[in-house]
Amino acid sequence: MRVLLVYPNSDSEIIGYGDLGAIAEPLALAYLAAAAGEVGCETKLLDLRFEPLALKEELETFKPNLVAVTGYSMHVHRMLEICAEVKCLLPTSSTVVGGHHATLMPIDFHDENIDFIVEGEGCAPFKAVIASVKNQRDEIVTDGGQLQGVWSRTRSGQFGFGGKQPEIELDTLPCPNRMLNTHQRARYFIDWMKPIALVRTTVGCPYRCTFCSLWKIMDGKYYRRDLEQTAKEIAAVEEPFIFLVDDEPFVNPRRMRALAELLIAKNVEKEYFAYCRVDTLLRNREMLELWVKAGLRRVFLGIEGVTAKEMKTYEKRLSIRQVEQALAAAREMGLKVFASFIVNPSYEEKDFETLKRFIDRNEVDYPSFTIWTPLPGTDDFESSYESITKWQTEGPHKGRPDWRYWDLQHLVVTSKLTEKKFMEEYRGLRSVFSGSYSLYQQRSRLVTGIV
Repeated sequence: MRVLLVYPNSDSEIIGYGDLGAIAEPLALAYLAAAAGEVGCETKLLDLRFEPLALKEELETFKPNLVAVTGYSMHVHRMLEICAEVKCLLPTSSTVVGGHHATLMPIDFHDENIDFIVEGEGCAPFKAVIASVKNQRDEIVTDGGQLQGVWSRTRSGQFGFGGKQPEIELDTLPCPNRMLNTHQRARYFIDWMKPIALVRTTVGCPYRCTFCSLWKIMDGKYYRRDLEQTAKEIAAVEEPFIFLVDDEPFVNPRRMRALAELLIAKNVEKEYFAYCRVDTLLRNREMLELWVKAGLRRVFLGIEGVTAKEMKTYEKRLSIRQVEQALAAAREMGLKVFASFIVNPSYEEKDFETLKRFIDRNEVDYPSFTIWTPLPGTDDFESSYESITKWQTEGPHKGRPDWRYWDLQHLVVTSKLTEKKFMEEYRGLRSVFSGSYSLYQQRSRLVTGIV
């Protein structure tokens, strides 16, 4: 059986707004590739970010029996287009979608060109989908069988859900198959860190930030991988740079100290970029210093707000003083900081100035800005639904939010300033700090050859 895994192309990427951005490897598809390999499938991976026009040729030459597509909210429209093209060229092939949006808003994929929708962790449901397709090779749709964690389209065109899948056991998941697109791996980057691979040591998050949906995807649970297995995977990765994509990798300091010690003992020479909470950095400086010794070079600090009011709104449970202390501590440790700030639709001109002054005063070397966006699955989405301004006005999903704008770079709810003025101020943030970006652009050209 032939399986094609597709990562969609779009006009922007989630990581890094408008500055250097990133094209990071599709780790979810690497896991699915490994799962498909375990059940004997011939599998290919197509990353449309590098080959935006390659879908038609790949479908005609490879002729997959099953096409799997993943993505975020901003990819919904493109994912639907991809599945429609599959059905047009290969009517008897099956389609399956998964990822963050499919988990939180499966209704947006209740579509005639989609046969299966996977909720949550994908490996086990994907194997079940493969088995279902194998059993019905000549059928266009499913027979409504109950696949755990999967919405299946029946012959009547309706979708039925097979119920929640059991809790995941991370150590039973296969090691990601990173061999399917070796010709493209040198092109994955996060600004000057190129080529870069993604590794996760945990899944889920114990915190409850109102603007974030990641903890809801895992029903608030926090799963940890075996350290030996994790270190083995990291050592096997060929790329010199690794992004630890855990929602909060350092939340368990004893565990992460042990992992750093393990990597050092194994002489694993990598450079790391990782998320880190402000309070985690302050409480566990000694552990992070050990990680610096192991190769940690950058941390992604989700600062988000620069006033006490904003911190309370986002339920960050942090003070501005703590944020300033963490930025100073990171500098002392030699860590570069990728600091994210949320620009709220309630901002007036004075709030943009407050944000600029905070960044200047604290010498933030790489500020990144996103517009507050009510993400599917969050309480913010429910409470702000009536204030959404971007809607689909035609097609089968008319009346649903226009997910193309959910890239954290567009204003999708009503704002205090006019939309035009707000976006002018927002774009102005990057021009004010263009010096910070140019430093990374210069280093990127030296290290990676990007021009």
